[in-house]
Amino acid sequence: MAERIDGAVLAGEVLEEVKAAADRLKDQKGVQTGLAVVIVGEDPASQAYVRSKGLRANECGFKSVTHKLAEDTSEADLLGLIDDLNADDTIHGILVQLPLPGHIDEGKVIQAIDPDKDVDGFSFINVGKLGTGQVGDAFVPCTPAGSMLMIERVLGKDLSGKNAVVVGRSNIVGKPMFNLLLAANATVTVAHSRTADLPALCRTADILVAAVGRPLMIKGDWVKPGAVVIDVGINRVPAPEKGEGKTRLVGDVDYEEAEKVASAITPVPGGVGKMTIAMLMANAVTSAYRSAGEQPPRF
Repeated sequence: MAERIDGAVLAGEVLEEVKAAADRLKDQKGVQTGLAVVIVGEDPASQAYVRSKGLRANECGFKSVTHKLAEDTSEADLLGLIDDLNADDTIHGILVQLPLPGHIDEGKVIQAIDPDKDVDGFSFINVGKLGTGQVGDAFVPCTPAGSMLMIERVLGKDLSGKNAVVVGRSNIVGKPMFNLLLAANATVTVAHSRTADLPALCRTADILVAAVGRPLMIKGDWVKPGAVVIDVGINRVPAPEKGEGKTRLVGDVDYEEAEKVASAITPVPGGVGKMTIAMLMANAVTSAYRSAGEQPPRF
């Protein structure tokens, strides 16, 4: 039976380190870490996620600011707010909650954020740094960053000699995950919907990262015996056993099958999702340290 990599426990450890680092910076330099979150519209899932981010920021001792904008807010007004936040020395991290309404160009908004405050790691500057191996200087997208911490807890930081397969090629998870694994000396393959014989490829992986967004797609017989499996997927599926209209969360991996084969595996829920907000807080405090001319902590 595989080791269960508990995201709640690891996220709690990261948040404790973030709070301690934020307290040190405030005590020694008088700088309070500032995080601004911008949300446009009333999407319930986005609202819940933003509330969670604000709660964690407060727990870490940050200055936490949330800007809630109406659904019909113009692109120009949103860009103006980002310009103001870029110029605000008390704000070290800016996050615009996605998705945005259809009349707003998400790409334009993301690239308007100062790369030094881009705690989501989506700006071309940070993407370029990560892609060229400057991991220490880049803001890394939070979900891949959290996934790497989970891998390191099992296998260590040097993944020399390990074969890794990432299923999914998104800009948010798949591509940055590739770059992080490569920087840790793994041999990495990125698979996707057009990959031939995906099950056979997955069975070559010492490290298997599932980030494709298809519930229970990866079966137990896709997993190499002893592999470390990181399930990034969060999918809501019907759960009639709970009652009419009820749902439950599952990952991209069939957990019950895969845990019998893998050496370590992340659950859904309770796995990678818990790490995402923790790494956002880590990126924010890192930005605050850099703005103060101090060496940021490593997470």
